[in-house]
Amino acid sequence: MTSQAKIPFTKHPTTFAEQVQILLSHGIIIPDPVKAEFYLSQLNYYRLAAYCLPFEINHATHQVALGTTFDDVLNLYIFDRELRLLLLDAIERIEVSLRTKMAYHLSHGYNTAHPHLDQTIFKNKTRYQAGLKNLQSEVTKSNEDFIRHLTAKYQEVSPPIWAVVELMTMGQLSKWYSNIAKRADRQAISVNWGLNEQVTTSFCEHLSLVRNIAAHHARLWNRKITKKMTLPTKGPAKLLASISNLPDQDPNLRKLYNTLTMTLYLMNVIAPNNQLKVRLKNLIARHGIDTLKMGFPQNWEKRPLWL
Repeated sequence: MTSQAKIPFTKHPTTFAEQVQILLSHGIIIPDPVKAEFYLSQLNYYRLAAYCLPFEINHATHQVALGTTFDDVLNLYIFDRELRLLLLDAIERIEVSLRTKMAYHLSHGYNTAHPHLDQTIFKNKTRYQAGLKNLQSEVTKSNEDFIRHLTAKYQEVSPPIWAVVELMTMGQLSKWYSNIAKRADRQAISVNWGLNEQVTTSFCEHLSLVRNIAAHHARLWNRKITKKMTLPTKGPAKLLASISNLPDQDPNLRKLYNTLTMTLYLMNVIAPNNQLKVRLKNLIARHGIDTLKMGFPQNWEKRPLWL
C-alpha cells in the first residue's frame, strides 16, 4: 500500500472576524457576531470547531443542520468542560483510594515500609526498573516537605511506600498495581472495592487515559476512548445491572457511559455521600444533552446505580 504524496499547507491565518464569517458560511446562525468573535478570541477556532461536528450534515463542506446556532455549539463546549471537571474530581478520589489500599496491603503483607524496593514482589522486571527509576526521579525533584524530611533523615534510597505513593499519578499507580506478581496480592487490594483484580487492573488503565484526556482539556463528551476496559461479569448486582454490555465492535462500548457507571460505583464505595450522580444528571439536563451520542443506553436513568 503506497502512502499518499504530501502536499504543502497553503491555508493562511485568519482574523477572529474572518473566523466568524467562516462559521456563518457553514450555516451557523450568529445573531451576535461581536459575542462570537470574543469567544473565538479566547477559545481558539480549531478547538471550538470540534464542537460543530455533531451538528454537521455534510462533513466535506462543514455545512450544519438548519437552525444550528453559535450558542448551540458553545453550549456543547461548556458542557464538555464541566463534564471534565466533574470527572476529574471523581478520579482524584479513586486515585487517592488506590494509593492508600496498595501502600497498606504491600507494607503489611510483606512486613516492610519499602515493598516497592523489593523486585521479587513484581513480575515484569523491565517494567519494575522503569517504574522505580521514574519514582526516584519524582522523589528527587519533589518540593513536598514530607519527602524532603524523609530523604534527609533516612538512609534508604526511597521514602516508605506510604509516602511515595503520594507522588504517583493515576497512570503510574495502574502500572505498579498491574505489575504486582501475585494475583492474591492484587485481589486483596481490589476486594476493598468489591471488584475482581482483572477488572480493577483494566479499569485503572482505562481511567488513567480518561484522566489524561480531561487533564489536557481535550474533548471528552462523545469521544471514542482507545483503551477499552474489562467489564465485570461477577460482583455487586447493582453494578452488573447498570453496566452496558455490548458487542465488541459496537462503537458505544468505547464511549463514556460505562466509564461513568464504573466511576459512580467506586465513588459509592469510597465516598457513600458523594453527589456525582445528582451533579451529572443536573449537568446533562441543564445543557439539554443527547446522551445517546455519549454512548448511553436508552432509559439509562432507570438502571439501579443511576436511580
